[in-house]
Amino acid sequence: MVISIDFDGTVVEHRYPKIGEEIPHATETLRKLMADGHKLVLWTVREGRLLDEAVEWCRERGVEFCAINETLRADTNEHSHNTRKIDADIYVDDCNIGGRFDWDIVYHMIHDNLTYYDIIREAKREAKREAVEAAASQPKKKRGWFGF
Repeated sequence: MVISIDFDGTVVEHRYPKIGEEIPHATETLRKLMADGHKLVLWTVREGRLLDEAVEWCRERGVEFCAINETLRADTNEHSHNTRKIDADIYVDDCNIGGRFDWDIVYHMIHDNLTYYDIIREAKREAKREAVEAAASQPKKKRGWFGF
């Protein structure tokens, strides 16, 4: 699968033009995705020296991109033109509807082929299970002399 990754706000905190602190588990997750055989494409507004710094920052942490700000797949359509849109199966970006999930959830979604709906449904089930367990562990309240 080809996965397009934004940099600022997604891999690192927004500090543009500086490189912010790494968002927890970002490069760890990207390395796991690479190990799973996915192809990563860096898709960022950075260019020139700022882009080089971001690519090197990622490389130092073991993340290598198959393409940078360009489509990885060769387009075989003879009528195609450069749309400037990166061709990918999945886009990981902090500007998604609902924002960017934590990287452990991003990995879970990609690895287990889940949708946002699946993740939300899973979270609701877990919250309900926890509520039932919490209610069951509460001591029974004494009602009064005769149980009323």
